[in-house]
Amino acid sequence: MTDLDVTTLAAPDGTARVDAQDRTAGGVWFGGFAAGLAWLLAGFITTSQPDLGDWSRTDAFAAALIVIALALGITAVAARWLGQVTAWLRPLTPWLIVIPLALALWEAVTAKFPVLPQPFFPPPQALVEVYTDDWQRLGLSVLHSLRLLGVGYLLGAAAGFLLGISLGWSRAVGYWVHPVLRLIGPLPATAWLPLAFFAFPSSWSASIFLIALATAFPVTILTWSGVAGVSGAYYDVARTLGASGRFLVLKVAIPAALPHVFVGLFMGLGASFAVLVVAEMLGVKAGLGWYLQWAQGWASYANMYAALLVMAVMCSGLITLLFRARDHLLAWQRGLVRW
Repeated sequence: MTDLDVTTLAAPDGTARVDAQDRTAGGVWFGGFAAGLAWLLAGFITTSQPDLGDWSRTDAFAAALIVIALALGITAVAARWLGQVTAWLRPLTPWLIVIPLALALWEAVTAKFPVLPQPFFPPPQALVEVYTDDWQRLGLSVLHSLRLLGVGYLLGAAAGFLLGISLGWSRAVGYWVHPVLRLIGPLPATAWLPLAFFAFPSSWSASIFLIALATAFPVTILTWSGVAGVSGAYYDVARTLGASGRFLVLKVAIPAALPHVFVGLFMGLGASFAVLVVAEMLGVKAGLGWYLQWAQGWASYANMYAALLVMAVMCSGLITLLFRARDHLLAWQRGLVRW
């Protein structure tokens, strides 16, 4: 007799419905078998033929692929007893199949057959070699980039937040600052590179200024928009209850503008990350931008791609943390903006 391992979800009317995608037969997760075969295929392609180049981590990479395949196979068989693990993995089944197939294709066209030219397109084991052999230099670059980005981003976000509140609340500030903001705000922060490196005493301080500038503009505009868009009825009710001007700003205007503020913070983080890489390429003697420049100078394309992958993970992680903070502070808007 066939058992069905099903997941029930609450329907809009409060009743329970069955998600047909989560069905398994006899307690076996067949998607796990398919994913395991895909990872096994990637491992077979990695070891089936000798490499075209000299990469020292081919065997270790193939072993890791086979271990993942075995782990998925065991999970597929023991799905009935690994309920939580299987429930977490089951929605990822398509990705667990596509990723090893992509790795297998990457391996085939770079390390096994001369389809893509070397050294411009290194195979995946070349990136593994970078992470295992050059992790100290790469890790130090990540720490330098995080420190530089953190200082510049926080300064720019604070300045943009305060300026945006001032623009939305004070007509006098809006009269004097708005024209200047419209004139210089849309300019890319990288356009200020020559002036920044001339005006500031070190490349570190110049880079912080450029990152803060890239962050401040979107935060200012969105904060200003949020404060200016607060309904006047909120202020009228607060004044009727005896609220002071300070109370109106801190307890009415800012909370109501927070959704716009977070949009500005998201935009500022992306802009600051772009400026971070450019600034480190031109002036700073450490960081991911410097690491990219160094790898390109030595034609170490594997190091370059490894740094790009780390950079993508770092940026995505920071945005995810910002979304977590947004969901915590704006619980009533949780799920409205997704990442």
